[in-house]
Amino acid sequence: MKREQRKQPWIARHSLTIVAAALLSLWLCGYLWLDPGSRLSAFCGNAIADWSGSLMIILGTKFFYEIGSSESRPLRGRSRNRLLELLREHSLLIFIGLTGLIWLALFRRMNPDSKWGQVVGNLLSEWIQMAGLVFLTKRLMEIGSKE
Repeated sequence: MKREQRKQPWIARHSLTIVAAALLSLWLCGYLWLDPGSRLSAFCGNAIADWSGSLMIILGTKFFYEIGSSESRPLRGRSRNRLLELLREHSLLIFIGLTGLIWLALFRRMNPDSKWGQVVGNLLSEWIQMAGLVFLTKRLMEIGSKE
């Protein structure tokens, strides 16, 4: 960690996570308390999926690694065990995949037209999109982007 970052207060070092979590909380509260038939409630339901995905990427790239991604934190050392090394090199995609399977299992048990069924369907869609982007950005590029 750079010396300047260590001098910053904890709240400043984690401000992106805090704000994203606060916004997700706002959308959850709105969805719980607003009239289910209102446009604002529908907006909050969609925003839950979007901000959950954003928070997942913020935290996922902070704690997990994906080989070939410049966004991932650098890996230190190597494991002698090939399986452990493979799991470590692809931990971000594996984590997204496993949590996506949880959303899929939950969605399969819900009525897709129910209030929460729509939100969970949007969450599942968001997770599939994140997994696709992580996978695709390892091999594909876009001119003008950071890579």
